[in-house]
Amino acid sequence: MQFRHRLEAGRLLGAELTRRFGCSRDLIVLALPRGGVPVGAEVAKVLGAPLDVFIVRKLGVPGHEELAMGAIASGGVRVLNQDVLRYIPVPQKAIDAVAAREEQELARREHSYRGSRPPLDVRDKTVIVVDDGLATGSTMRAAVAALRKMEPKAITVAVPIAAPQTCDEFRNEGIEIVCLRTPDPFEAVGLWYEDFSQTSDEEVQELLHERDSQNAHPAHRS
Repeated sequence: MQFRHRLEAGRLLGAELTRRFGCSRDLIVLALPRGGVPVGAEVAKVLGAPLDVFIVRKLGVPGHEELAMGAIASGGVRVLNQDVLRYIPVPQKAIDAVAAREEQELARREHSYRGSRPPLDVRDKTVIVVDDGLATGSTMRAAVAALRKMEPKAITVAVPIAAPQTCDEFRNEGIEIVCLRTPDPFEAVGLWYEDFSQTSDEEVQELLHERDSQNAHPAHRS
């Protein structure tokens, strides 16, 4: 059941996505850094699609930072969890202060990973959002919520490994998702990789650089 490493997982995931999508011209692969980028890079190669990162930062409730009251994401998108804010009211000024701090970190990562390259435009595109696995899926949910505000044609979440309950929850929430494997018991994403070593910022930069020519000059896909 284990993948050898993220690159193998990405190749297998890309093969499954090819069966589902064929060679559509309008595909864009967005990977959640950092661990999702090696997986996403292989998916993009198999599909012949451009690759970019999509960075999400959680907005934690002040004093209860582990509880997400929302998230910000690449492209200047802010999503608030109204259920949490009804349960724990947070003044707008406090929300703005938390968002400002997280925007600084998001901007740092954007610059580190992308440099001066603008993000890919997802409007009217079919977006495949990739990570190396899903446990609770909270970060991926925030990514999907943020992406919906950017008006893509369709969004598909794609991961090599996921907790079965999380995959079911995504489908019940109307989120299209491709999970290659859903072992039960699940426990943790890292248990399902022989090599689950941390992906560095430098690796992310290198993988994105390798795909730059594809992003600028996409191969013809019929």
